[in-house]
Amino acid sequence: MTHRLNLRVYYEDTDLAGIVYYANYLKFIERGRTEFVLSLGIDQAALRAEQGIVFAVRRVEADYLRPALFQDQLTVETEMAEVGGARLVMAQRVMRGEEVLFKADVTLVALSDSGAPARIPAELRRLFADLAG
Repeated sequence: MTHRLNLRVYYEDTDLAGIVYYANYLKFIERGRTEFVLSLGIDQAALRAEQGIVFAVRRVEADYLRPALFQDQLTVETEMAEVGGARLVMAQRVMRGEEVLFKADVTLVALSDSGAPARIPAELRRLFADLAG
C-alpha cells in the first residue's frame, strides 16, 4: 500500500534561490509518515498513553535527486518496507508529478517511556507486516 500526501512548497520552505532547503524534505516526509499511520487508524498519542510506546527515527538514508521549487505541487509517497520486532523501515519519495525529487529509507524504533527499546505491539506488527512489500 502506498500512502500519498499532497503538499505545496511555500516561500518559507525555500532558500534565497527559491529552492527547497534540504532539511525541509525531512519535515515533508515526517508529515507523510504521520498521515500514513493516521490513515491506518493508529493514534500515536493513545499508543503512548495506553501502552507506553513511541516511535523514534533512528536512521535516515536519503538521496536528493532534483530540486523542488517555490510553489511546486509535491506528493509524498510512503510505503512500509520492513517490519521487525522493535523496528520499522519506511520507504519514502517526494515527487513532482512523475518525477522523483527525493527518496529516503527511514528506520524507526519503538521505545518505552524510559527510552529503552521496546517490542512493537503484536497487533501493530501484524498490521504493518501485511503492508510491507
